[in-house]
Amino acid sequence: MASVLDSPNRGPVHLGRSVQTAVKLLVVGHFGVGKTTFVGSISEIEPLRTEELITEASTGVDDLAGTPDKTTTTVALDFGRLTLSEELVLYLFGTPGQQRFQQLWEDLSIGALGALLLVDPERLGESFPILDLVEQYGLPCAVGVNRFDGSPSYAADEVREALNLPEDVPVVPCDVRDQASSANTLITFVEYLLSRTD
Repeated sequence: MASVLDSPNRGPVHLGRSVQTAVKLLVVGHFGVGKTTFVGSISEIEPLRTEELITEASTGVDDLAGTPDKTTTTVALDFGRLTLSEELVLYLFGTPGQQRFQQLWEDLSIGALGALLLVDPERLGESFPILDLVEQYGLPCAVGVNRFDGSPSYAADEVREALNLPEDVPVVPCDVRDQASSANTLITFVEYLLSRTD
C-alpha cells in the first residue's frame, strides 16, 4: 500500500482491504505554533484546511507577537490522513489554537485516541490552557517541540519539567515544515499510545 513515507508524490491513496485499524488523533497547540503546517507536511492526501485571513477584528484578541508574519488562522479544523502500515491509518484533526474556538474541542475530541501537543519553546506558557483541555477530555498526549528559526534549543527534560508533564510523556523535537521530522514525531506518539494498551 502506498504511504506518504514511501512516495514523494502526494496523490490519491486508496485504503486497501487489509487496513484493520483507523485511528483518530488530534493535533493541538496554541495560536501560531504550526498545527496547519504539521498536518500539511505529513498528510498523504491534500489536507482540508479552514483558514481565513487575519483581519483587524482580531486586533487585541489574537496575539501576533510570536508570529508577526502570520496572515491566516484556522477557524474550524485541519484534516489529513497518513497510512503508517497496511494495517493502520491515522486521521489527523488539527484544532484551532485560540480560546474563542474551544467549543469545537468537544466535537473534535469524540473518538480521538490522543492529542499531539505542538509547543513553541519560547512561548511555553501559552500551552497551559491547551494542556488543561487535553486533561479535561482525558486524552493521552505527546509533545512535539517545534523548531522555529533562531529559537533556542531545550532538552526534552527541560520542556517536560516546564510543562509539569509525567515522565512517560514523550517530548520530541520537531520541525513541522519537514515531512520526515513530522513523521518521526507522529510515529513516536503512536508507539506511546500502543505501549499504553499493552
